[in-house]
Amino acid sequence: LMHDEAIEDISCNGAVHPVFIFHRRYGSIPTQLIYGHEELNRFVLKLAQKANKSLSLSTPLVDASLPNGSRIQISYSDVISTQGSSFTVRKFRKDPMTPVHLLSFGTFSAQTLAILWLCIENRMNMLIVGGTASGKTSTMNALSFFIPENAKIVSLEDTREIQLPHKNWLPTRTRESGNRDGFGDINLFSLLRASLRQRPEYILVGEVRGQEAQTLFQAMNTGHTTYSTLHAGTVDEAINRLINEPISVAPAMLGALELVVIQGLHYNEGLALRRCDSVHEIHVGGRDSIITWNTILTYNPSKDLFVHEDGGSLVLDKIRMVRGWSEDDLKREITVRKACLERLAEDRVFDQLSVSEAIKAVRRGEHA
Repeated sequence: LMHDEAIEDISCNGAVHPVFIFHRRYGSIPTQLIYGHEELNRFVLKLAQKANKSLSLSTPLVDASLPNGSRIQISYSDVISTQGSSFTVRKFRKDPMTPVHLLSFGTFSAQTLAILWLCIENRMNMLIVGGTASGKTSTMNALSFFIPENAKIVSLEDTREIQLPHKNWLPTRTRESGNRDGFGDINLFSLLRASLRQRPEYILVGEVRGQEAQTLFQAMNTGHTTYSTLHAGTVDEAINRLINEPISVAPAMLGALELVVIQGLHYNEGLALRRCDSVHEIHVGGRDSIITWNTILTYNPSKDLFVHEDGGSLVLDKIRMVRGWSEDDLKREITVRKACLERLAEDRVFDQLSVSEAIKAVRRGEHA
């Protein structure tokens, strides 16, 4: 199961229950693999050992990484669950997701990716929002290929998932010391504060869910381009999560956030489909810091089509003004990027170095 690239998650909910997998195309599927009680206890202890973590009746929960980079969550014995020990393995993708994957899988349209490419090149801040297993981190990884090749990037994660071809990239991750008092722990908040001293141009945070969000938005407001993911279903839910406890970002701080990308997991005739449900531009105005948004794209699940709204784009207008482009110049830049992505998808070019080189060529103007 670990060697099947189409399998994303492997989970066991207890002894005498079948092990389940989450297949990239077919969703959750039961297997014929079933553990006995003692066999499962021995197996989870071995998994914890491979992850270099202590697992016992006094510390029955483990959240860690396996040597191959896969994320693992383990509960031991019947201390946590009446069904006994359990585990979930979230597999590490050896070949990183690229924008060409997103287009080939139908997650985004070429037009949407071309617009996001232009926004990322021009350092617009973005939040990728979605539910569990909607592909938020994979999408953030793929879109990060559009970051200019020599830009200083710092990524912050609980478990290493982000993989980039950039040489000026510093990947960091949190650490749990194992001490009961928490002494020696390094959390996302600590990593984020440290990263701001390294003069990054782009900051990538695996997921915001606590006090680190306030520092993240402070970084946005002081000129650092930031990308992160957030668990929510809609733009309205995302904003409510951000401005209320436990995240509690001041509404005025959201003015630095230009884009919110909503991603969802859909099912069609038994097949799992990840789709960009919508893209929104955030605007904060007035004395009371009223938060509004302009929707530039929506997804029609009944037709499996992306619909681009006709209301215009404030973000693209901002880019056009800064770059000194005319309307025709802007349309041409989007068209060039769209054509590049469509050509790569048609030729089935997925490896990160080839995709990266194609993106660099467009940036150098070699498409002309």
